[in-house]
Amino acid sequence: MTKDKKHRIILSGGGTGGHIYPAIAIANELKSRFPKAEFLFVGAKDRMEMEKVPQAGYAIKGLWISGIQRELTLKNLMFPFKLVSSLWNARKIVKQFKPDVAIGTGGFASGPLLQMAVSNGVPSLIQEQNSFPGITNKLLGKKVQKICVAYDGLERFFPKDKIIKTGNPVRQDLLDIDSKVAEAKKYFNLTEGKKTLLVIGGSLGARRINELIRDELDFFHTLNMEVIWQCGKLYYKTYKLNGNEKHVQLHKFINKMDLAYAAADVIISRAGASSVSELCIVGKPVIFIPSPNVAEDHQTKNAMAVVNENAAMLIKEGDLVVDFENKFSQLMASPERQKELGDNIKKLALVHATKEIVDEVEKLLN
Repeated sequence: MTKDKKHRIILSGGGTGGHIYPAIAIANELKSRFPKAEFLFVGAKDRMEMEKVPQAGYAIKGLWISGIQRELTLKNLMFPFKLVSSLWNARKIVKQFKPDVAIGTGGFASGPLLQMAVSNGVPSLIQEQNSFPGITNKLLGKKVQKICVAYDGLERFFPKDKIIKTGNPVRQDLLDIDSKVAEAKKYFNLTEGKKTLLVIGGSLGARRINELIRDELDFFHTLNMEVIWQCGKLYYKTYKLNGNEKHVQLHKFINKMDLAYAAADVIISRAGASSVSELCIVGKPVIFIPSPNVAEDHQTKNAMAVVNENAAMLIKEGDLVVDFENKFSQLMASPERQKELGDNIKKLALVHATKEIVDEVEKLLN
């Protein structure tokens, strides 16, 4: 297969950063192998991919689609119409673009798009980030040619002969954060001799983590710590004033994540699949606070896969009031425990995921 062949590649993934960034990472790797390839992304109309994908330099088309809410709402009543509309439009997009391969990384839009790609005989691959797949990918698993996964044990949900364990695509700039510590401390203007806590609640923010951090700012101050706090754009106004405290830096969104990770001594994070994969590569002590409001409680399952290897700590949202200060103090008082967690989580890193996923895409292009 020649580098100069003009492949047409369609990708779909969105709703959250956890679905968007893997899709962009895969596209970037494909672009470096096939500079003449043409790319098209398909996302959900009003979600963040419509902004983030063009920023990364790719064209995107939006479908009118959203998930099903757990309770009876107007959105749920609209769902059948949205589904029909997005299947119809996805079919139109596939017919017009004529892709050689279709790639789905999860999120609302990837269901209709991959369904239509498969129906039109387009070789297709899904990249399942979680230890517990969502309903869309479970249904698609029967129809696509390949399923790239990040965890063991997914043959419970997918045909075994289609599964390839690759890991999740992560930003390549995270592979060498140890060399960026001095640059990171300067970038975030941190005080020499103080420990730094990094707080990340996912791209949109996490309400309960934000409340916790606000309530514990004095506690962190007594531990002589500085806090880099990504609160998410939904919560920035609420906590803006907390950002005025001397030991706190509040961010809507951190663009230089490699530097944020490099600056951190300890990290508090949600347990979305992309975050977990990134944190394995970063190799710092982590306290996971999984979101209980996600399908099949998959964040707890993602976090437990790491905790069971003695490679991170987990505190449930419901236990924060009782457990947080105690567990956090114990961790900060023990450099040995910090090192142990950091070393163990790094052993779980699958650093060549993007490359291996694209190897599989290349086989489909053949």
